[in-house]
Amino acid sequence: MQQQTIQIQPKSVFLAQPRGFCAGVERAIEIVERSIEVFGAPVYVRHEIVHNKHVVEDLKAKGAIFIDEVEDAPDGSLLIFSAHGVSKAVQEDGKKRGLKVMDATCPLVTKVHLELLRHYADGNQIILIGHEGHPEVEGTMGQAPKGAVLLVSEPEDVNALIVKDENKLAFVTQTTLSVDDTKDVIAALQHRFPNVQGPKREDICYATSNRQMAVKDLAKVSDVILVIGSTNSSNSNRLREVAEKEGCTAYLIENAAAIDLELLKNAENIGVTAGASAPEILIQEVIDLLSQHDKSILHTRETIKEDVHFSIPKALQA
Repeated sequence: MQQQTIQIQPKSVFLAQPRGFCAGVERAIEIVERSIEVFGAPVYVRHEIVHNKHVVEDLKAKGAIFIDEVEDAPDGSLLIFSAHGVSKAVQEDGKKRGLKVMDATCPLVTKVHLELLRHYADGNQIILIGHEGHPEVEGTMGQAPKGAVLLVSEPEDVNALIVKDENKLAFVTQTTLSVDDTKDVIAALQHRFPNVQGPKREDICYATSNRQMAVKDLAKVSDVILVIGSTNSSNSNRLREVAEKEGCTAYLIENAAAIDLELLKNAENIGVTAGASAPEILIQEVIDLLSQHDKSILHTRETIKEDVHFSIPKALQA
C-alpha cells in the first residue's frame, strides 16, 4: 500500500522514449471507438481489446461490452476481435452466428498467422515460440488444425519436442516476447534441427523490440525502473525482465497509486517506461508523482524514433 507520508526526492527521473501505445494498440482502440460512433452502442468485444484495465474501463464507459466467447454476443450485434488475434474456430463461430464482425487483430500478428499458414500449406510442422495461455498464442496456434503447431517457451523445451520429420519444420514467434530470450530459443531450435525454417528476422514486433532497447538504455542511468502496465500484459512483463537482466531493480505497476514509495525512498535516479498497451495518461500521473518537488529533474531519453501507423477498416473511416 502506498504510504503518502514518505517523501521521495530523486535527483533525476528518466523517461523512456519510445514507450506506451504502439500502432497496433492505437488501431485496436480506434476500431472500438469508431465502431461505437458509426454503428451505435453497444458493441461487443471478445476478451480485452488490449491488456490494460484503464483502457478497458474507458471503452466500457463509451459503450463497449467485453465478453468471454462469441456465443455471449446477442444475435445481430457487432462483435470485435481483440488486437491479440483469434483462432480460425472463433472466426467461424462468428460467421455461423451471422454477427457483424470487426477484426482489430494487430497487422503484425496477422503477418505471423500468414507465415504459419504458408508453412502449413508447404507441409511443414510448425513450432511456435510463445507463452502458453496467452491470447495471441491461442489465436496463432488456432490458425492450423490441432496438433499441427508445437509450442515452446524456453530453450529447455526444445529437447522435449517430438516431431514428425526433422527436415519439415518451421518456426514462428509470439510478437511480444523478450528479444534476447527468443534468440536463445531460436538458437536451440537451430542446433537440434539444422534444417528448421524461420522468418528472416524474428516475428517480435517493432514496438516490443524498441521498448526493450529503450529499457536497456534506462538501466544504464537508473537505480530503479518503473514499468507501467497490467500484470497480464506480456510485453510489459518482458520490459521488467529486461531491466532486471541489465542489473537494475524494476517494478511492474498498474498506475501511480500502485507505487510503493518505501521502495523508492533511497533511489537517486528513477527510470520510467510503459508497455505497449499503457496509455499516456497513466505515464503522466507517475511522472507527476515522482517530479512533484522539482520538475527540472525530468529527462527524456530517446533511443529510436517511431512513425508507424496502421489504418482502420474502410467501413470505419470517415
